[in-house]
Amino acid sequence: MLGRRVRRARADEHGDPLDAVQERRVRAVLALGGVPQSDLPDGVQQVRLRLLERTANGHEAPRDVSAWAAVVASNLAMDWHRAKRRQERVGERLSALRVLDQPSGEDTSVLSLAVAQGLDQLPHTQRQVVVLRFYADLPVRSIAEELGVPEGTVKSRLHTAVRALRARLHEDEVV
Repeated sequence: MLGRRVRRARADEHGDPLDAVQERRVRAVLALGGVPQSDLPDGVQQVRLRLLERTANGHEAPRDVSAWAAVVASNLAMDWHRAKRRQERVGERLSALRVLDQPSGEDTSVLSLAVAQGLDQLPHTQRQVVVLRFYADLPVRSIAEELGVPEGTVKSRLHTAVRALRARLHEDEVV
């Protein structure tokens, strides 16, 4: 018990909530949880951040910081896998789309280019829902489930994005 207090005191002296032993344990838990080596530093930082947030919110420091950090690291590893699976499913759906036969006239090319440029200028969240809705042809409910946001958020992002694209196409006199 005294050793733990000494480690905690040393960690607190430097403003770092994790000492070297705890950090190695967090890295090990993340690695054993399947998180790639390149993402381990970010995982360790997330554990530090959560510990700092916990104390900043007025919660008492965990009795056993090492055990608490290991549990948080394990949860982060699970979150990493969930996010990876979600991205893979979205990628699979996009790659499964078949290219529709469309007329290849000059007007279509100009419109396609203008829409692509308009999409590039949208914020990531808006571009993501537009692509999933109109290119992947996913219903709003599926998009909300895949992204982990409420349906109303998807609808709002779609509305804002379509309005911005429409304005851009009118500005460029494409439509």
